Amino acid sequence: DRWEAIIRINLLAAFYAIKAALPGMKARKWGRVINTASAHALVASPFKSAYVSAKHGIAGLTKTVALEVAQAGITVNAIAPGYVWTPLVEKQIPDTMKARGMTEEQVKHDVLLAAQPTKEFVTVDELAALALFLCSDAAKQITGTTLPMDGGWTAQ
Repeated sequence: DRWEAIIRINLLAAFYAIKAALPGMKARKWGRVINTASAHALVASPFKSAYVSAKHGIAGLTKTVALEVAQAGITVNAIAPGYVWTPLVEKQIPDTMKARGMTEEQVKHDVLLAAQPTKEFVTVDELAALALFLCSDAAKQITGTTLPMDGGWTAQ
C-alpha cells in the first residue's frame, strides 16, 4: 500500500544503502554518509503521516549509525531541505494555478513557500555545496546531525 511504499523509498532504501556502504568505509577507516531528510524530519504537517514518519526515521537512523561508527573515521549526517526548485516542483505549478485560481507567483509564495520565511526555494546547487562541505575535512567533527536547509521553516 501507499504507506509501505513511502517507508520503503524514504527510509528502508537509506538503511540498505548504508548497510552496503559501511564495510568498505570501515576497511578504509574513512567515510561519509549523507542521508536525504526533509524539513519533515524535524517538523510535522497534517495528512503526511507516512512521509513525516519516514523522514523522522531518517533523522533517527542518522543519529544511531553515527554513534555506531564514530570511532571508525566515518561521519553520518542528514540534510533536511525545505522546498527545492526542481523540474518536478515546476511541473506542479500550472495545475495548482488552475485548481486554486492563482497566478504563478501566488502559488510559489502562498502555497509552496508558505512555510519558508525566506520565501525562496532551496536550489540543487546549494544542497550540493552543503553535501560537499560535509564530505570535507573541515566537517570531520560534524556527525549524527540533521542539518536543515529550509529558509527558516524549522526555526518557527
